Amino acid sequence: MKYDHNAIEKKWQNAWEKAGVFHAENNSKKPKYFALVEFPYPSGQGLHVGHPRPYTALDIVARKRRLQGYNVLYPIGWDAFGLPTENYAIKNHVHPAQVTKKNIAHFKEQIQSLGISFDWSREINTTDPDYYKWTQWIFLQLFKKGLAYKKEMNVNWCTGCKCVLANEEVVEGVCERCGSPVIHKEKSQWMLKITDYAQKLIDGLDEVDYPERVKAQQKNWIGRSEGAEVDFQTTAGDALTVYTTRPDTLFGATYMVIAPEHPYIERWADQLSNLAEVRDYQAKAARKSEFERAEVAKEKTGVRLDGVCAVNPVNGKQIPIFISDYVLMTYGTGAIMAVPAHDTRDWEFAHKFQLPVIEVVKGGNVEKEAFTDCASGVMVNSGFLDGLTVEEAKVKIKAYIEEKDFGHKKINYKLRDWVFARQRYWGEPIPIVHCEKCGYVPLPEDQLPLRLPEVKSYEPTDDGESPLAKMTDWVNTICPHCGGPAKRETDTMPQWAGSSWYFLRYTDPHNDKAFASKEALDYWLPVDWYNGGMEHTTLHLLYSRFWHKFLYDIGEVPTPEPYAKRTSHGMILGENGEKMSKSRGNVVNPDDVVREYGADTLRLYEMFIGDFEKAAPWNTSSMRGCRRFIERYFALQDILTAKEQIRPELESAFHKTIKKVSEDIENLKFNTAIAALMSLLNEVAATGAVTKEELRIFTLLLNPFAPHVTEEVWALQQFGSGMACQQTWPAYEEAKCVDATAQIVVQVNGKVRARISLPAQSEKAVVLSAAKANEKIAAEIADKTLVKEIYVPGKLVNLVVKG
Repeated sequence: MKYDHNAIEKKWQNAWEKAGVFHAENNSKKPKYFALVEFPYPSGQGLHVGHPRPYTALDIVARKRRLQGYNVLYPIGWDAFGLPTENYAIKNHVHPAQVTKKNIAHFKEQIQSLGISFDWSREINTTDPDYYKWTQWIFLQLFKKGLAYKKEMNVNWCTGCKCVLANEEVVEGVCERCGSPVIHKEKSQWMLKITDYAQKLIDGLDEVDYPERVKAQQKNWIGRSEGAEVDFQTTAGDALTVYTTRPDTLFGATYMVIAPEHPYIERWADQLSNLAEVRDYQAKAARKSEFERAEVAKEKTGVRLDGVCAVNPVNGKQIPIFISDYVLMTYGTGAIMAVPAHDTRDWEFAHKFQLPVIEVVKGGNVEKEAFTDCASGVMVNSGFLDGLTVEEAKVKIKAYIEEKDFGHKKINYKLRDWVFARQRYWGEPIPIVHCEKCGYVPLPEDQLPLRLPEVKSYEPTDDGESPLAKMTDWVNTICPHCGGPAKRETDTMPQWAGSSWYFLRYTDPHNDKAFASKEALDYWLPVDWYNGGMEHTTLHLLYSRFWHKFLYDIGEVPTPEPYAKRTSHGMILGENGEKMSKSRGNVVNPDDVVREYGADTLRLYEMFIGDFEKAAPWNTSSMRGCRRFIERYFALQDILTAKEQIRPELESAFHKTIKKVSEDIENLKFNTAIAALMSLLNEVAATGAVTKEELRIFTLLLNPFAPHVTEEVWALQQFGSGMACQQTWPAYEEAKCVDATAQIVVQVNGKVRARISLPAQSEKAVVLSAAKANEKIAAEIADKTLVKEIYVPGKLVNLVVKG
């Protein structure tokens, strides 16, 4: 019987959607299961074969859960605001909404051709006003709680996209999207106070099932540290505050460094004898990105502030103050104390400017650039701390600092507040107006959504303002508070806004009274299994956890964490082993694969290609092997017998395979699950026949991986009422997962001489007796002295002889 995927796959895709078999139930007595993948950005290029890998993986989980009796929510939508669409619209003079609509239609057609069991009745789109109404609503709640605010700040400015970027969107000094250089500008920006949730974001990781590498990346990005804030008085009369994790090394602080933007420079300007030199250095630093400034390996530069010194608070010694671009105002206090004996960067700076180096932890290397980390050791040259261990000194110095009132213990975080504005058109309008009398005023909630107005030009303005700034009819409005003249906010939200809460909308996507009903949220949350790329670990994952925790705190969601489980997948690379891209010419279009080999073949191959969590190169010849496996399975119908039950000789093999496939799906070991199915198929085919029950069980085990062909076989053989996807997952008996017989290798003096077959649970004495009775072994050990008998249960006998 020949398998024609072109005739069969589309037929079943239409049948599934018509019957609504993958539509989650709103009111169900079944246990719920919420499976989630990161929703795609619908670019004009469409899918390549790397995109379906995570969709297929969670689809296998979702299909298995349905067969296990769960009410499964496996939704899909579109993360459709953003710069790529807007840039395309500018270049081609097409409205971004038209571009988005066309791209979504193409993506949807491609995804549906793969047979992914998404619930299309819950499809969402972040550019739909009925959706972004609630994105705006959440922003207003953040604003009302003081977590959304506006301030003048030094920002990352992309010279290509002509907009502000979050720190996370700057990679090695360039824009992660377009690759253009990123410079710094002073700009008034909307910010979200994610820093208020730093500790909660760390603590919450103890409540979830995330890979350790994901937890580590989140914790490293948040960057919690324990130390102290210390005040250094200056000869100018002001105190410079530093944060340090090593207050025990205060006696080794021989100079200070402040950021070129530090406000004290303006305050001290008339006291600085080298002000021109300072101004020149400030100008050069302003032209560098934060990445360039923080680069560890770069040459240290700086200017001493002639005319003002600091005073080390523990010994009263005057120490010089420098400005240097490696100190940033956006991190800590914008000032550091430098301990060159125990920090490579400080040592390099001190060496260049010929500054004192004082060892304060015995073991520090003050002669070379290679330092011990001084995390342990004994204090020296440190007055009342001498002789204490580092840990003892930390405790004593913190108490001393507070007693003498020049500092206090402090917990610090590297995490910075989230820059939440873009000077572009294609994003959610920020529902705030500015009134000269009332300041920033939120739009009344009954006026949401604040829709994007139609514009003729999407080009950012020359001064970096949003294209909306030119729309005076839209900008000029009335203050909701006092009724006086006001202006709308013309910046729009970043793409991260809509993706920070989209999973919540899936639970109740058509609700026009709330982002989701309490009943829906109580039933579906948290997400049971969320899969996404490792590249989003410090962006989307952190942002969405922050939004969810905020909504939990104000009583809008029932769980403190959004995702109970998170996994990540490896990329599918081109056949040349490089990341797929048009520029490299190694992109494989899934449409071509589906057309030639079928969706089931593509699904099987993407799961069989290797460890799901690791990158793997595409290999067309290996994909053909998956196609042959499907054809061999379909051809089992040609050797189908009238017998109903599993044959005794295959009973153990079937139960072991059910167990193996069941467990491997849960552990993301899709490749070994498929290998087990291939092995079972070989065992069945070797008998020259297959019973109806054997084919039925095999069909259900294969169904989550290859749903179209199994649905066809189920219908042809009329195994039961309903579709294959509506049946019950096969069960196994542990006792039947044990082989009835065991193949035991028999060695003489470590060399294999025979193999014997015995009942699997045979006693040691029985096995040894059978081994020695074997004709080959008996001849081998005849007239020899038996020195030792070694038995590895169920596997091996080794007889050690002499003579």
